[in-house]
Amino acid sequence: VQLQASGGGSVKTGESLRLSCAASRTYNFKTMAWYRQAPGNERELVASIRVDGGSSTDYADSVLGRFTIAKSNGRNSIYLQMNNLKPEDTAVYYCNSRFFTGVQYWGKGTLVTVSS
Repeated sequence: VQLQASGGGSVKTGESLRLSCAASRTYNFKTMAWYRQAPGNERELVASIRVDGGSSTDYADSVLGRFTIAKSNGRNSIYLQMNNLKPEDTAVYYCNSRFFTGVQYWGKGTLVTVSS
């Protein structure tokens, strides 16, 4: 399983970015998600979405109301719309996919830098 993430960059406080992630081909994932890891911190869940037919989502409290995760074209493609970005959102963002068995895969990280 290969996950291709894109869309990172450098922005200023209050601006927006969209991250995209697509699997190399169609898989029967249960969920796809975005995690992030800031320097010195552990990797944390940002947002997740069911991709097995449902569309339920889950968000970290810190991004609720600012970030939106959704499915893109194709079964195994998602995006993360990030609005009103803050300096504390600065991190490397990782795309994640998980099968019903619990087996998960990670994409290469994409760096998001938010300056004040």
